[in-house]
Amino acid sequence: MKKKYLLYLILVLSWVILWGCATTSSNANADVIGTLTPVPPDFAGQTNPFGEEAAVAGAAVFKNNCESCHGRQGHGDGPAGTALVPAPKNLALLQTMTGDDYLFWRISFGKDGTAMIAWKDVLTEEQIWQIIAFIRTLE
Repeated sequence: MKKKYLLYLILVLSWVILWGCATTSSNANADVIGTLTPVPPDFAGQTNPFGEEAAVAGAAVFKNNCESCHGRQGHGDGPAGTALVPAPKNLALLQTMTGDDYLFWRISFGKDGTAMIAWKDVLTEEQIWQIIAFIRTLE
């Protein structure tokens, strides 16, 4: 009789352990990116006025201005980004979780407490939209 209870106990504990290992966050991507600040009303709903063809020009602008921190594929692994705390965002992942409005606002105004500067006085609005078109191609 003791062996039977011991066997049941082992089976139940095994199930609990396996279930716990299989359970993951409901949104693992959010865990990697972190909590995103809501887009200010002045930017909410904006969409890229340029088509996918803008990604070609955006690739060049990205290479010259963003790649050193965000890396060639936008994974946040650029050579200059390795020393930054917090590390640059993985744009390939971020772009799947945000709208054009968030990307335009964040690129334009940067983010306090990080190395992400405001690009609105460096790049034109068209160049920022081109970068967004390129970011949308990242995997």
